Amino acid sequence: MDFEKARFNMVEQQVRPWSVLDQSVLDLLFAVHREDFVPPAYRALAFADLEIPLGDGERMWTPKMEARVLQELDLKEGESVLEIGTGSGYLTALLARSAGEVVSVEINARLQADARAHLTAAAIRNVRLERGDGARGWRSDVYDAIVLTGSTPILPDAWVKQLKPGGRLFAVVGDPPVMTARLTRWSAADAITRENLFETVLAPLKNAPQPARFVF
Repeated sequence: MDFEKARFNMVEQQVRPWSVLDQSVLDLLFAVHREDFVPPAYRALAFADLEIPLGDGERMWTPKMEARVLQELDLKEGESVLEIGTGSGYLTALLARSAGEVVSVEINARLQADARAHLTAAAIRNVRLERGDGARGWRSDVYDAIVLTGSTPILPDAWVKQLKPGGRLFAVVGDPPVMTARLTRWSAADAITRENLFETVLAPLKNAPQPARFVF
């Protein structure tokens, strides 16, 4: 398989048409090799427009989703990032190459071990992998950017408290069949803005908070 041709086609046929035009993001897709982060059985599908299974019911985001979120976060050198759900480690690597330190939290021990191996092989060193349940927040540190890689029916306000001034939070919020990808920005204590980016469907985070449900 010609990986470089497949990578080029991925960028031109999937990523650009999804309004990802930031050249630094596009360059990163060529620099960080996605095929090295997918399970060996799916390596030939590394650039396909689908969510690649990782086992235990978990899946990688599509390439266009990864790129679009990276563009929306607009990360700067030296910024701190919190990622909830490490998965394969590929998005983690993209975040790390765009920012300063990345803290990535994974509840699944096997996925965390696989991601650690992938990141080490890719010489990504500015990532701190932590094991635990981050569906409702993670400790008390604050960050320039936060990414939830699984959906959540509701987005607790506690997440905003973990943003630094000027911080951005990406989350997919809602229930199937329609969920909303949302970017929350912290400008000041009384100036929180929320922008709905697009509709999608994403598997939920384990133990994601649930709204009160009406029962007859």
